[in-house]
Amino acid sequence: MRILMVGDVMGKPGRELAFSLLPRLRAEMNLDFVVVNAENAAAGAGITPEIAEQFLNQGADVVTLGNHSWDKREIVPLLENQPRLLRPANYPPDAPGRGWGIYPCRGQQVAVVSMMGRLFMNGTDCPFRAADALLPEIRKSTHVVLVDFHAEATSEKQAFGYYLDGRVSVVAGTHTHVQTADERILPAGTAYLTDLGMTGPVHSVIGVKPDVALSRFLSPLHARMEVAEGDAQLCAALIEVHADGRAAAIKRLQIPQRPAEAAPLSQETRT
Repeated sequence: MRILMVGDVMGKPGRELAFSLLPRLRAEMNLDFVVVNAENAAAGAGITPEIAEQFLNQGADVVTLGNHSWDKREIVPLLENQPRLLRPANYPPDAPGRGWGIYPCRGQQVAVVSMMGRLFMNGTDCPFRAADALLPEIRKSTHVVLVDFHAEATSEKQAFGYYLDGRVSVVAGTHTHVQTADERILPAGTAYLTDLGMTGPVHSVIGVKPDVALSRFLSPLHARMEVAEGDAQLCAALIEVHADGRAAAIKRLQIPQRPAEAAPLSQETRT
């Protein structure tokens, strides 16, 4: 099974690039399943029902969210009614929506779990214990389990990867908007990457206009966050998974909006 997991889509530049690339990538890469983190897709914070449905119509099988799940309150009814839109599973039980689902995929089933870290993040229940509670039920239906771990601290992400090693197929981190270079297959067969990176404007500070970001560091008068403009790139990971749930391979991807004008990618990140 060939799976693409796409890192945080940031604002209009990120979502327009994702909308244009996803159908082509599905065909050219012979993808079986696509997961997109789109919690920053609406002006950099949250997602609207219209944008969520666009992702699902343009090639995403599942859309995951994170700490900005509730920034656009109009998303709440869709969270309740659209099983392919997931907020973190370790939010309190009375939070709207769902945090995991099981989906058909070419005669098999794939589970997707959205989970959020606790270090330097908004309050959630323990992701480690939440995973322990969910996985026995999920594995009754499938051993192919993809986890989007939306977290700030690299230490928490790495610990979570090893905690789930052998129990899930993939642990892919999101949230920091900076792709890490530590893709690997863990000892018990789980594919791991600390952060998928950002799908959004290249010349930015994690997707924000550089002058705005600088003013927030240099002045006590914080400026309003504004999504940067200009060319974007899509950051993702391509993962191959056996039917028994063990990962066979993982490869980082950085796909620029204008390939001919972009600096050459390293061999390990080139499509």
